[in-house]
Amino acid sequence: MARRKASFIWFRAGLFMLILCCAALTVSAYSPYAAEGPSIIAHRGASGYAPENTMAAFELAERLGADFIELDIRMSKDGELVVIHDKTVDRTTNEAGYVHDYTLQELQGMDAGSHFHADYADETIVSLEEVMDRFAGRIGILIEIKDPPLYPGIEEKLAEMVRRYEIIQDILGIGVSESIQGKEYIEDPGGRAGSEGIASSEGTAGIIIQSFDFNSMRRIHSLLPGIPAAVLIHADRHPLTDKTLDELASFASYINVSHDLLDGELVREILERNRKVMAWTIRNDQDMDRMKKLGVDGIITDYPG
Repeated sequence: MARRKASFIWFRAGLFMLILCCAALTVSAYSPYAAEGPSIIAHRGASGYAPENTMAAFELAERLGADFIELDIRMSKDGELVVIHDKTVDRTTNEAGYVHDYTLQELQGMDAGSHFHADYADETIVSLEEVMDRFAGRIGILIEIKDPPLYPGIEEKLAEMVRRYEIIQDILGIGVSESIQGKEYIEDPGGRAGSEGIASSEGTAGIIIQSFDFNSMRRIHSLLPGIPAAVLIHADRHPLTDKTLDELASFASYINVSHDLLDGELVREILERNRKVMAWTIRNDQDMDRMKKLGVDGIITDYPG
């Protein structure tokens, strides 16, 4: 009898331990702090499936589960921030001419979808304010400043808008102090850009600002030290010397590199400086797999989801 009782006790103990293990595995599987792959950034929205830089592309990116939408900004004739990639409206609308020669109202009246497909004829050029109103706090937003020397004061305009939305998010209780990894932004006493910044976390979403123009990103870091600045690296800036990397790390939280220039050594050099790296622009599974193996922090792609 004693032996049967002991066996029963051990059976119950074993069953209890099994239940605990299963519970731990379940919590781990759903924990927001569990290790995940790189963040997925929808390039100009889900631009492989919908017209670039339109509400349709941004809404689709959100539905597909992207971590961020990426968009481009320029300034209109009346000084408004508008979402469009090119200097002119020729390629993506039914009109022609430079963006800065049109007012916001005129730009918003253009057909920005039919060039992609007739089903998108109702899509128009949108303002950054419209995008922020719709998506700020719901999904991360990666804002690229295009050709900043053409638009004097664009950094100040953007900084003013970002500050306004930070205040709104604070009032609504939407967290904006976490990074992609859920860590807080830190800026060291020497004024170097912190290794972390405002980006998406559980139930939150944030902002990153990037440009090919290094001086513009220095300006953004000065105006918005709590927002991650990112520099874009193309072939004309490659290879990056140790001196250049050190300089970029003094103000940029992200060093975002064209995927064809990325290799294990460059990724390691960026990460060793406690900075993050995003690869752009991915359009096929082979490049996607290679970037994941390199261990990049983010993948900018036309085809999220």
